[in-house]
Amino acid sequence: MRSIRTARTSRSSRVAVALTAGALSLTLAACGGSGGDSGKKDKGGGKGSGSASSLKLPKLTGQTLEVAAVWTGPEQENFSKVLAEFEKRTGAKVNFVPTGNNTATFLSTKIEGGKPPDVAFLPQVGVLHQFADKGWIKPLGSEAQAQVDKNFSAGWKDLGAYKGKQYGAYVKAANKSLVWYNTAAFEAAGITKTPKTWDEFLSTAQTLSDAGSPPVSIGGADGWTLTDWFENVYLSQAGPEKYDQLAAHKIKWTDPSVKEALTTLAQLWGKDGLIDGGRKGALQTEFPKSVTQTFNGGSPAAMVYEGDFVTANINADTKAKVGTDAKVFPFPAVGSGKAPVVSGGDVAVALKGGEAAQALVTFLASTDAAEIWAAQGGFISPNKEMDTAKYKDGVTRDIAKALLAAGDDFRFDMSDQAPAAFGGTQGVGEWKDLQDFLRNPKDVAGTQSRLEADAAKAYKNG
Repeated sequence: MRSIRTARTSRSSRVAVALTAGALSLTLAACGGSGGDSGKKDKGGGKGSGSASSLKLPKLTGQTLEVAAVWTGPEQENFSKVLAEFEKRTGAKVNFVPTGNNTATFLSTKIEGGKPPDVAFLPQVGVLHQFADKGWIKPLGSEAQAQVDKNFSAGWKDLGAYKGKQYGAYVKAANKSLVWYNTAAFEAAGITKTPKTWDEFLSTAQTLSDAGSPPVSIGGADGWTLTDWFENVYLSQAGPEKYDQLAAHKIKWTDPSVKEALTTLAQLWGKDGLIDGGRKGALQTEFPKSVTQTFNGGSPAAMVYEGDFVTANINADTKAKVGTDAKVFPFPAVGSGKAPVVSGGDVAVALKGGEAAQALVTFLASTDAAEIWAAQGGFISPNKEMDTAKYKDGVTRDIAKALLAAGDDFRFDMSDQAPAAFGGTQGVGEWKDLQDFLRNPKDVAGTQSRLEADAAKAYKNG
């Protein structure tokens, strides 16, 4: 989920980062003070809800489908609006099943038990490859393929393809290089400028702490948030070439570049006074709470790092208004590097054959579905044909525009490219190793050794 120039000579480089960091910075600066809609349809936008007549879906009256994804709370509620429209158009009933954070394990158990959902959203490219190798997912049918060909750039199509076949549609994307901040906390501390570098970020955090605000909220109970912290620091500091090599495990986690990134993270993670609740509190805080405690309560935290999807939690669980009470700035540049932009996403795949599953994937890949979803908030789409005026607020709209402006020049979340046993499973692999590092940020060498041992095992068996 991120201008970083990269030589695109291999699949790993194509499946890797970057929005133009400078353009993103300007975009966010321009939209930071306003959450209102422009009300204008952007050039190149889709036909919106008026395009329903051009999207042909079969009648599925009496049929029941099951769709599985990681989302809960506001994200699940927003997605339910998309499913409701599919039900209205086809006559089918769709049941949503949350997978929990261990999506690959959950789905593997269902598939091996003979009861797979019809459609699932996979949050990791590596899992799509593993499932395709096992024959667990079905290639897209002609109607779904037509929607993907029409609505998505080559880079996003490539992410959903494997060994020459298109298996999925990346209908939900994320910019995972954003820091959200409580404007009241900044004003109370006398801060008038957002930090652009890591050193400025640490200085800002200290100023907030001195003013009595918990500076940074971290959702350390969810290991995936910690992988995102690492990836942003690593990409900016080590650069795109090293990022690609580490993502493919072509260099080891004992490499000096990893040591440098962990040492940099320890500058924040090693100071309890800069973390809401300290390290212990962070390790007990799940992602949704890390957002709400930044914008709710008598002593809210001042900043929380995570992707554009943070707006779903702000909108649903706080009284803060995106663009006024809650603003955003790009993840700061580390050392002499450029500001990182790491991208992620969820790919819709069919786990069952037949008309119904393919129809749902077809709908999900359409502009109609994207625009319904965008109107709920907490969502951005790589669908280049949708009308960006449909986004709920101006901040999200501008983040989405920056994603589209990047074209195929993006790098994907590193842990999501890894085998699930290393980069995508709660309680093991990279997730646990970084949680242990948050618990003891002085143990850089030990953390590197554990990361390398877990990576070597997973990539060998993956």
